[in-house]
Amino acid sequence: MDDLFTFAYDQQGGGKQKPLAARMRPKSIDEVIGQSHILAPGKLLRRAIEADQVSSLIFYGPPGTGKTTLAKVIAGSTRSHFSELNAVTAGVADIRKVVEAAKERLVMDNQRTTLFVDEIHRFNKSQQDALLPYVEEGTIILIGATTENPFFEVNPALLSRSQIFSLQSLTHEELQQVVDRALKDAENGLGELSVSLTPEAAEHLIHYAEGDARRLLNALELAVTTTPSDKDGRVVITLDVAVESIQRRAVRYDKSGDNHYDTISAFIKSIRGSDPDAALYWLARMIDAGEDPRFISRRLVISASEDIGNADPQAIAVATACFQAVELVGMPEGRIPLAQATTYLATAPKSNAAYNGINAALERIRTDGHKPVPIHLRDAAYKGAAKLGHGKGYQYPHDYPYGYVPQQYLPDGVHYSFYQPKDHGYERHIRKFQEERKKLDHRGLPPQKNSPE
Repeated sequence: MDDLFTFAYDQQGGGKQKPLAARMRPKSIDEVIGQSHILAPGKLLRRAIEADQVSSLIFYGPPGTGKTTLAKVIAGSTRSHFSELNAVTAGVADIRKVVEAAKERLVMDNQRTTLFVDEIHRFNKSQQDALLPYVEEGTIILIGATTENPFFEVNPALLSRSQIFSLQSLTHEELQQVVDRALKDAENGLGELSVSLTPEAAEHLIHYAEGDARRLLNALELAVTTTPSDKDGRVVITLDVAVESIQRRAVRYDKSGDNHYDTISAFIKSIRGSDPDAALYWLARMIDAGEDPRFISRRLVISASEDIGNADPQAIAVATACFQAVELVGMPEGRIPLAQATTYLATAPKSNAAYNGINAALERIRTDGHKPVPIHLRDAAYKGAAKLGHGKGYQYPHDYPYGYVPQQYLPDGVHYSFYQPKDHGYERHIRKFQEERKKLDHRGLPPQKNSPE
């Protein structure tokens, strides 16, 4: 009866009272925008949906990426009954009620039940354990949605019975598709209105949606419903209206233009110049403008090797950990590891010796060509190599005092010092080590044990 009343309500236009984001929710897999890495033709999840062979799933990703939508699309694309629980308000009693109905449905109608649990990470261990037997025996097909890393927040036993799919924030182009569809759709969207959205307004709304389609549609709906029509009956959404709707000021920052490259350049040069205050300022500018945090993280990793290198070998570990942390927690919390890595790199001792070294080596190879590997350095393990003399004369450094024995490692005719460590930071120790090693001369000393072949 509820379904009948809901149908009549929607037929009479009552469905129009739903938020725009709810009305525009895709009803089929072909209407889903984004997530092509799991939904493109031929991908595993799409094949399973089309074959009606979906097993229990965990959808993990930021808000507004379509986790709930995808669960409903799966239920609508298969022959299963769709039930839904929110882990914030539901308990074990609610789970048992759904399971009892699922059992009856399976026996009476031979119909499976898809149970969608939103924010499944909110269930405690006992609540998650309550789902286990019914998932295992196939009474329900579980689809859990979470914004948290499921490997930390979902019981291992439940994870082992589910396939995990990571959903990604929508790209600028995909969010533009969301806007275009909402403005054209007269039945569920804003197509029955004469809405004119300026490019600057669209850019601002998309920019601050930060990959969240629901946030974008909510802001668009607010802009349209609060803007009076002009004398021609048009609802014109300007940049000023967009700013009001999303409550964020406009920032002059084109992620594909000069400002984008100028800002990241100022950021990296501030790190290179050991100015943490300036580096944080440019970092804040990029974050406030909605720059992709992964782009910033990648540049930090590059800077850690290019500008710091072995003057502080820990810098590359900090930058790489920052990249992983940003991927793990997302934004806005990602600004914290970004700030930590930025200040660490800015205050670290600087050296471009490794950067200069690889460039010099590449230049030498391009000038001289690829010279043969010295015979004693060649691999003698594969069939017939030893008969060719490969490896003959190689001295195993671990068989000598200090783990070092002078021998030729560069090709014949190549005499060049590519890596020249600086005289500060940790490279001071490397420089000293190199100088001391050059003084060692173990030639003529017997090896301490048999060298490997």
